[in-house]
Amino acid sequence: MKPKTIEEVLERVKTWPEIAQADLAQAALGIEADLERGAYGEKYKPTPEEAAVLERRIKELDEGTVEPVSYEDVRALFAKYRRR
Repeated sequence: MKPKTIEEVLERVKTWPEIAQADLAQAALGIEADLERGAYGEKYKPTPEEAAVLERRIKELDEGTVEPVSYEDVRALFAKYRRR
């Protein structure tokens, strides 16, 4: 979509009922969150908090204080949350 087209649509949005504007805002926030997670092909970069959790889990696996999850468990988790 061309920038001018986006601008034109956003100008018309101002005439929409508030509930429709709120729906658009929620959709835009969802897309923004997807962008931050790399859902559109960008390489995902974990937040500092996520990186700390990953490091802690790797350490726990190395120490043997937690059990690794099975391939089937991972597949089930992805199936549950995958967008279609």
